[in-house]
Order: sequence, then structure tokens, then C-alpha cells
Amino acid sequence: MADPTAGSPNDTTGRSPADAPPPLPRAAVLAPVEVTDTREDYLRAVSMISRGTGPVAVDAERASGFRYSQRAYLIQVHRRGAGTFLFDPPAIGDFRELEAAIRGEEWILHAASQDLPCLREVGLDPERIFDTELAARLLGFNRVGLAYVVEELLGLHLAKEHSAADWSTRPLPQSWLVYAALDVELLVDLRDKIAALLDESGKAGIARQEFQAVLDRETTVRAEPWRRLSGVHTVKGLRGLAVARELWRARDDLARKLDVSPGRLIPDASLVAAARALPKTKRDLAAMKDFSGRASRTEIDRWWAAIELGLSTDDLPQLRGTGEAMPPPRAWADRNPDADRRLKAAREVVTGIAERMALPVENLITPDTLRRVAWTPPEPLDEAALGDALAALGARPWQVEAIAGPVAEAFVAARQSPEPTESAAS
Repeated sequence: MADPTAGSPNDTTGRSPADAPPPLPRAAVLAPVEVTDTREDYLRAVSMISRGTGPVAVDAERASGFRYSQRAYLIQVHRRGAGTFLFDPPAIGDFRELEAAIRGEEWILHAASQDLPCLREVGLDPERIFDTELAARLLGFNRVGLAYVVEELLGLHLAKEHSAADWSTRPLPQSWLVYAALDVELLVDLRDKIAALLDESGKAGIARQEFQAVLDRETTVRAEPWRRLSGVHTVKGLRGLAVARELWRARDDLARKLDVSPGRLIPDASLVAAARALPKTKRDLAAMKDFSGRASRTEIDRWWAAIELGLSTDDLPQLRGTGEAMPPPRAWADRNPDADRRLKAAREVVTGIAERMALPVENLITPDTLRRVAWTPPEPLDEAALGDALAALGARPWQVEAIAGPVAEAFVAARQSPEPTESAAS
């Protein structure tokens, strides 16, 4: 795709400012925007949307980084012939009427996997979607953010200055409402442009399978979510890990109770610092400079109780998280040399196929799926068996068709290749 930075003030190609293309026109809302926050106005809006034509553009705004929950604090809907509507979910509550009016239509979303959970939470669950972000990936776009894709295909500048705002704020500033309206008002035209490109590239069928996979994907619940603490890998010993776990649980409980993002109470770095230091007393904990955050002192009793529990519990965590049967690929050469050769051979093959199809490698097949079949390949090691193994791991039919044969051949070739000599390996 074209480079949108060409001719910009940061252009280092040597072009003079006079040669730079004119700035793109700025996207503007179709009509004045306001929030729908009463049942009466909501039902009137649903009636208008039901009389509109064509697919329905949908978006949601959350308060990530501010609130504990991932609920929607604004839901935007646009449909040709109806207009644009900004709904206040906490005020409206029940969206069953809107669900009934548009469920059978195609819903257009950008990065649908991000919005579907909070939409489903209020009862909005589509039967069919068109994901403009995912489609842009399949088309090989350099970048797939909404602003970039809009510039590329619609020739409009879309400002994204409020993407990280606290959407639980009430009342919402007018500039935020304009931003939110534009996120859906451009989606229908964008969908039409992208659909044409998918048809031209022969990827329309691939896109339909990928869209359905997004709808069918179940939300996974991590068995040990505390292991996602940033820096937890620096904590030494089982006792230190137990303290890190209990501090994470204590923070998570408080954050859920207050509906505040956990990191706003006390950052990951502070929990990890305490788990590494293992302070002997509450006073020692309070004296730690690295133990900071707005609730680090006001809730000191809570944090100290968590540390005491971690220091005394018999329920010690494992050194490695559950569900990690495979070691990281960097250890494969020592742990399982055959699997290491298979993985390296498969990566080379898959990269070549992705380049020919003008796809990101991770959209052709996920790295985890490739690692799993390389670590434990099927027997017999042929195209059919490998295709079944890929499908069992969630690969779509088009992915199986594209890579099963070449990857099976790569696995067989890796099996037949001679063991590297000590001098060659060094």
C-alpha cells in the first residue's frame, strides 16, 4: 500500500515542501451528534435504524486503563437511511430491541474481537460481521489502524486523539462525541471499498472464514492470570512467586470492588519489587521506595496481609505456569532437536507461502499452531493427517489448504536430513 508519510514534514527523501502533496481533507460528521440516554429516545432510534438499509456499522467505547470492567460506556451505530446514534449503555441498560432489529443484518466493525465481548455483555450479538481491520490485514496493508485505512481508501484524515479517553466520564465532551460518531459513519463506505479489493484479490472467501472464526472464538480464561504481571520472571524462588500471586489477587479484588483499573491502584512494578524483596515487616514494606502507587500506603494493611499469606502458605506455585508442555523455541535444539528442525523448516515454507499470498505470516497460521504441530507431528506424516491436526487446533479450511501439503513435505525433509555435526552446530 502507499506510504502516507510521503511528502510529510518528516520526509527524508529530499523533496522540498513545495513538492509535498496537499493535506487530506478532514473527516466531518454528517449531522450534529448527541447521546441517547433515555428509553424513549432509544426506542425511537431503534425504529429509525430498523427502517434503514444495508449493513449496520457498530463500535463501542470502553474505559480501559481507568475502570476494572471492560463494559461499554458508549455504543455507536450508523446505518444508511437512518443516521448515526450514540447510545449510553449504563443509562439504557437493556438492548434487546436493537438486537432484534439488526441481528440478521451484517454488522461492520473495526477489530471486532475487541468490541464483541462488551457488546455481548449488553445483549448485542451479531450473526454476521465484516471486520475492516481484519480484512485490511488479509489484504496486506502496511498498517491496519482505522485512521490509516481511512486515509488509504477514502482519502480522509481521521483524527484519533480520544482513543485512550476515559469513556465513563459524564457528561461526555462534544469533541469526544464527534470522534465516536466518525468511527462508525465512515465504516460503511470503507467496507464497500475493502470488499471490492477482497474480490479483486481472490480473498473474499478467506475473509468470510476469518470473520466467522472471530464470531465463533470463545473467550479463554487464564488458569493463573497473575503470571501476566510485568516483570514476574525476575522473581526468584517459589516463595517469591507465592507473594507475587497473593499481591496480585489482593489488588485484583480491590480493583474489582472499586471498578478501577488495577494498575491505577498500584503498578505491576511495585508488586514485583515487593515479591523480590520479601520485606520482613509492614514497616519495611512501607519504607520501600519501589513500592509506589496511589493505594500503596492507604491500603498498606491489605498488601501486608497478602505478603504474609504468600510467606506462610503451603500452596506454592510451580516454577512454570500450568499448560506449558512445550518449552520456548529457543530451547528446542537441546530439548527436542527433531522438533527444532521441523519448526525451522516449516517456518521457512510458511513464510514463502505468506509472501506469495501477500498475507502476514501470523494470519496464514498462528505461531502457536505451527509450534504445536512441529512439537508433536501426526502419524502418518502426510498432508491429510497434518491437515486434520491443523484443523483440530483451530486452523480454518483455507489455511489447511494453503499449508498442509508444503508443511508436511518440510517435516518429512527435516526428518530425513542428517544430524548436524558438532563442528557445524558450533
